[in-house]
Amino acid sequence: MPIKKIKRTYRKTKYVLYKETLVDFTEHFWAFIGSFIGLGIITFLEYKAFPQSDFIFLIGSFGASCVLVYGVIQSPLAQPRNLVGGHLVSAIIGVSIQKLLPELIWVAAPLAVSLSIVFMQITKTLHPPGGATALIAVTGSAEIKDLGYLYVISPILSGALILLIIALIFNNLTKNRSYPSLPARTKIKKLFLKKKS
Repeated sequence: MPIKKIKRTYRKTKYVLYKETLVDFTEHFWAFIGSFIGLGIITFLEYKAFPQSDFIFLIGSFGASCVLVYGVIQSPLAQPRNLVGGHLVSAIIGVSIQKLLPELIWVAAPLAVSLSIVFMQITKTLHPPGGATALIAVTGSAEIKDLGYLYVISPILSGALILLIIALIFNNLTKNRSYPSLPARTKIKKLFLKKKS
């Protein structure tokens, strides 16, 4: 490999690493505000609706969703379809597996997560926190298991919609942030144009 090519590759690598390690305080600020308010609303509603010892609607997968939806808003995995669809698909599968195999957690847990991945891929709603949503349906507390398919509506759908609404507001307050990403916006526009004609 000639020396010139090595130097050029080195300069490109150095530039990419430099760009990746830049600190953008405004980006961090909006990610913090969005996630704080989104998860804060879910927590507030949970706190007001239930005794403090019974936080069944504040599930861990929403924390992971916040990372995607407010922290890496251009990721295909963070788009509205993925956020809402991924959680819904995974919740339905998780509850179904829990009902089919209530006593075999060692089979039900990996089966729920694995089927969730496949069905999210099929429906093009892949959202990594969805795996946790399915797992929580199978391994969660007795209160969560007692919800049955209501788990899909609340906390999952209601929580995902709260996170989405806050993301649509706070991820579009500045000109540097745009949510959903441009490819997702183009798909949404095409869908609405087809319906009108």
